[in-house]
Amino acid sequence: MDLKQAGSSLDSLISSFNTRIAELQELVIARNMYPASSVTDLSAIDAALKGMELQVKAIKDRLHEETEAIPKAKKLIAKSLRQQKKLQSLSVYAPSYLPERTATLNLDSDRGLVPEACKQQPNQSAMVEEPAAIPKEKKSRGSPPLWYITAGELDSLSSYMRGRLTLEKVNAAINDMATYAEANAQLIAAPKKKELRDIATTESIKGKHFFLETDMKGPSLKLDNTGKAILTVLRHLGRISETRMGHHRVIILLKPQ
Repeated sequence: MDLKQAGSSLDSLISSFNTRIAELQELVIARNMYPASSVTDLSAIDAALKGMELQVKAIKDRLHEETEAIPKAKKLIAKSLRQQKKLQSLSVYAPSYLPERTATLNLDSDRGLVPEACKQQPNQSAMVEEPAAIPKEKKSRGSPPLWYITAGELDSLSSYMRGRLTLEKVNAAINDMATYAEANAQLIAAPKKKELRDIATTESIKGKHFFLETDMKGPSLKLDNTGKAILTVLRHLGRISETRMGHHRVIILLKPQ
């Protein structure tokens, strides 16, 4: 029922009450001719009239409150619809699989964080060689970025380059790359990781997030044909660049232009 119908029904109800009240008032006047015998009846009629008046007032107040609440409800519905559209547009870019970032990856067994403890015999006079000082970078890399690609970017590629890749697969691989880069950033500080540290301090890589080709062990990005196709797509879209350091192939994360 809309506001006009509710108002019309209320007017009809009030008119009915007013007619009834007028009839009761005429009855009261008639009964006043015999006051001694009608005091009890008049008291009951008066109480009934007061009750009806209170009911009418309560109905008016309730209708007034609901009328004032309608514009607020409309604004809330409009905001909810706008928010729903935003969430739907954002969901297109996010992969359905987002594993938690962790530094404890299934990396090569020779890349552990904790070095073995150096043991010294009781009567051994030789001094234990201290590990070389680890150079500290002036600026912290922070958390690796997650620059997902859009459906438009994927569609802009040739069908030959895109192959059977989907937006979800590529963005899940981007999430894996950020996880690899975060693990490497922590491994750089390990005393026995001089080779990885040398790569990180190279002028072309210094201060950037990177990972090695040998890090590609899943769950979404692996060193297989699909993984190589994903790297080709991301390199073409400006998300990564590649370089070779010794026998390592290094993949650097780039900010899209």
